[in-house]
Amino acid sequence: MAGGPSPLGRPRPDTAAMPKRGKRLKFRAHDACSGRVTVADYANSDPAVVRSGRVKKAVANAVQQEVKSLCGLEASQVPAVAALSGEPGDITDSSDEVDAQESVHKRTISRKKKSPRHREDLDGAGGEEYPMDIWLLLAAYIRPEDIVNFSLICKNAWTVTCTAAFWTRLYRRHYTLDAVLPLRLRPESMERPRCLRACVIRSLYHMYEPFAARVSRNPAIPESTPSALRNSKCLLFWCRKIVGNRQEPMWEFNFKFKKQSPRLRSRCTRALRPPSQYEDVHTNPDQDCCLLQVTTLNFIFIPIVMGMVFTLFTISVSTDMRHRRVGLLFQDSPVRGGRRLRSEQGVQVTLDPVHSVRLFDWWHPQYPFSLRA
Repeated sequence: MAGGPSPLGRPRPDTAAMPKRGKRLKFRAHDACSGRVTVADYANSDPAVVRSGRVKKAVANAVQQEVKSLCGLEASQVPAVAALSGEPGDITDSSDEVDAQESVHKRTISRKKKSPRHREDLDGAGGEEYPMDIWLLLAAYIRPEDIVNFSLICKNAWTVTCTAAFWTRLYRRHYTLDAVLPLRLRPESMERPRCLRACVIRSLYHMYEPFAARVSRNPAIPESTPSALRNSKCLLFWCRKIVGNRQEPMWEFNFKFKKQSPRLRSRCTRALRPPSQYEDVHTNPDQDCCLLQVTTLNFIFIPIVMGMVFTLFTISVSTDMRHRRVGLLFQDSPVRGGRRLRSEQGVQVTLDPVHSVRLFDWWHPQYPFSLRA
């Protein structure tokens, strides 16, 4: 009768003693020594061999205490040597108690972080500061589309992107003799430091193939409503006659807008300004400006809208069902809070029939800019 009770009421040697129901076994630190942690306990183990791919927290804490004790560090309030002694009588805390000690240790560290002296130590241990020449050397290998990511590495990297040497080298790296450039973007005109950054960016849309491909993909009529022009101020308006292959000439209406500053949209009052010696390099009169170009089949009278705020853009099918119809709504002040205004409260401009609608940012090759810039 295997497994039955002995005559004296004691369990047989081959019978495993079962713990009482509801009683939790306590964790012994010597059961989790470094010799008992196998390779199968880690992330790259086979799921068929190990049921759980995660090491128990109690085992991980004990191993961490052993490592700290070997390094001569104090793991917690309880000495690590006593916790890892192999004597059966030395029983450490259970897994819940180990977690409690770990939380106490974290609270102690957080209190130290609040002290000014400890904060200075953390700031000093953040990394090393390399000289400006190294960042200027690395900038020679940065692609134009990666300039923003490069400037966000650190303050010295951003300062390098503000220098005239950085933009001059970027221009010479991508300039070719067969490039067709406006007079202001040619090499003899790029020696002036004023507006150098804006001129180099404009020239890249003529010479750099990835940027030129973006311009070629711009459709004649945008599929979506240009909501980016909302609350933009109309700075200038002009129209001109276009004589082409058609018997009757077409008319081109141009609206120059100044977009709302990103700092105003995000309610941020502080802006990152370049160093004072590089302000001429970053000067750009057309910053945050764009041009809305609408081409119609005939001349349409347009009221005076310069100085007004553009609040609504609509595009629909024309009355002849072959072209488009464009509606522009201008107000005296910006529209806040997403509220909608009726058309009779502003100046309504209707262009019908419309041949094409284009939106050019200030860096676009077809955007008109002054040669004095």
